[in-house]
Amino acid sequence: ASKNKYLFGRVSMKIKLVSGDSAGTVTAFYLSSQNSEHDEIDFEFLGNRTGQPYILQTNVFTGGAGNREQRIYLWFDPTQAYHSYAILWNMYQIVFYVDDVPIRVFKNSKDLGVKFPFNQPMKLYSSLWNADDWATRGGLEKTDWSKAPFVASYKGFHIDGCEASVEAKFCATQGKRWWDQKDFQDLDSLQYRELSWVRQKYTIYNYCSDRSRFPSMAPECQRDRDA
Repeated sequence: ASKNKYLFGRVSMKIKLVSGDSAGTVTAFYLSSQNSEHDEIDFEFLGNRTGQPYILQTNVFTGGAGNREQRIYLWFDPTQAYHSYAILWNMYQIVFYVDDVPIRVFKNSKDLGVKFPFNQPMKLYSSLWNADDWATRGGLEKTDWSKAPFVASYKGFHIDGCEASVEAKFCATQGKRWWDQKDFQDLDSLQYRELSWVRQKYTIYNYCSDRSRFPSMAPECQRDRDA
């Protein structure tokens, strides 16, 4: 975990995932406030049998409520080399990036009654754990412990954010920091094209379109162009 807590900014990490038979394992890189009504922004890499692709699951928790899973396949083999995974977080939006390609946007929809992480500083965490009750094919594929040790490699951690060691409101800078500038309040047209490419070619699950689980669409889905 990071030593400091942050409120807004950009965090990135280069990760090389567990190779070979990684079924049942989850490699994670996430921000969390770790309290009862916690805010959390997650990258979770769900392992698979040898030769089967990894799944990247993202999720956003606000005020302790999550259930905003989206899942994609990656357009490369994440076990062969380090790739960059990043989160941009400001008052306007949260953007998930893979090698600088935006793969998900969660816009501030407080005006629609949707909570948004804005006042709970978060620490950065990375972990690798066994989740074979759900991680691979809904728990059908179990971890093969004869393939241990399972090793994920992390490097190049970078954070440019507001350290909230004293007071959270110190970080609400009314636009003085780079991540609050107009260029970062929304994706530009190229980034929206990239996001659309990911959605059309690589998305395998989106809570916004899961009518069996959520009969009515969550309000933020329309704004995030997820509908």
